[in-house]
Amino acid sequence: MKYYIGLSLTSGSALDTGVAVMEENGNFILIDKLYKMNDIIFFFDNFSSLKNSEICVALPWDRTMLNGKWRVLSKPYQLVSTNPNMPNIDNWTQRYSARGSEYFKSLSEQGIPVSRFELYITRQSMHLNSCFKERSPADCKFLQQALTNEWGIDLPVNMMPMSELEAIIGAILAKENSKNSDNIKTLSEFKGLNVIDFIKNPNTIELCV
Repeated sequence: MKYYIGLSLTSGSALDTGVAVMEENGNFILIDKLYKMNDIIFFFDNFSSLKNSEICVALPWDRTMLNGKWRVLSKPYQLVSTNPNMPNIDNWTQRYSARGSEYFKSLSEQGIPVSRFELYITRQSMHLNSCFKERSPADCKFLQQALTNEWGIDLPVNMMPMSELEAIIGAILAKENSKNSDNIKTLSEFKGLNVIDFIKNPNTIELCV
């Protein structure tokens, strides 16, 4: 039996990181939250079927507090740092956090397939993006209902934490990467690992049955 693990990694331990483990038949055997990086390492080191798993880890936004409100607001939209008139002070143009990168690369070096994904790009590729403010209660409820209605995933009626729903997306992407690699494209490379995404929205019935 092969397992597909999605991890919605956050930039720090103050925010919850979601983890979702999907079996080969499409059932989720574990959906949970983790906080500290030591907890995440402990989970993977003690997962008995790690050698038979494929992992997909979200790229966490770098939320380092910077000097000046305009730098904080403009950081996600700064695509390059080559303009000499906009010096990269305190790494304010750094969009993603390197949290856990060395550990995930070490897993890859052990022969365990590990990929990264950009959560909001993947949500768009899966037609799961909403018109609500990201990670708001409305956005969370929309994503949960979409995963239930459009993807046939059996989820609780009560609202789940957003991190767990985001981890489910990573697990679906990991399964598609393993089962149908022709529908996967490499967007970029981050800290030695490929950042992947869907080429087109996969057939939800074939994926989840």
